[in-house]
Amino acid sequence: MTVTIIFQALLWIWFLGCTTTYRIGKYTLVEGMGIKSAEFGMLCLYSAGLILYYLVQPAGKWVLSAILILWFVVEFFCHWYFTIFGASERKLKGYNECFRNTVRLFPMSETRLIPDLYHIVQHTLILLNIILCLAG
Repeated sequence: MTVTIIFQALLWIWFLGCTTTYRIGKYTLVEGMGIKSAEFGMLCLYSAGLILYYLVQPAGKWVLSAILILWFVVEFFCHWYFTIFGASERKLKGYNECFRNTVRLFPMSETRLIPDLYHIVQHTLILLNIILCLAG
């Protein structure tokens, strides 16, 4: 249970970066989109799922699981789908422009969409939370 709480909190804090910018010195981890964004809506949905998870068992477990799975599917089709299957020139240009100043494990590509460090960690945390939620 403690591991679950830690990873849920890590995901919540990590994803908060999508609404408030996280910087490490001169490097941008993620550029926050503010409270009028779809990212903030997802943060609210995840927060509601967490509240239900702790207050209304066993239904809360299934609600949170559904939210996490939906979130993972959305993230897959926003990032990894284009990494695996390729992206149009317009999509690739827009993605690289949007995330041009972020910290990267792998350099941007002119031919393939490459997620930055923030999104790699975020997607890993979502997947871990799905596993922990379903296992708990």
